Amino acid sequence: MFRTCSKIGCSEPANRTLTYVHSEACIVIGPLSQQPEPGAHDLCETHSDRITPPQEWQIIRLETDGPPIERTRDDLLAIADAVREAEPEAPEGRKHGHLTIIEDT
Repeated sequence: MFRTCSKIGCSEPANRTLTYVHSEACIVIGPLSQQPEPGAHDLCETHSDRITPPQEWQIIRLETDGPPIERTRDDLLAIADAVREAEPEAPEGRKHGHLTIIEDT
């Protein structure tokens, strides 16, 4: 899918994606995401090079030196296992549809 730069009036092809991390006062510019993401901005090379951060913010530029890395099924399973391990335990209680009643102790 062909995506264009999100800057108004620019019809150049996008090759970078810009995201914000407000809690860290940081702008991250990296390779074009595989799919359009809410809150992210696709930029052409010219506009991604010209971005300046607000005062007291920093820019992190993630560069790639080649084609994207192909992930194997084992890589994806390892990532899924790591996410499951990091997930906090659910509180104990009675379930009522989508709600959980947590008992006082």
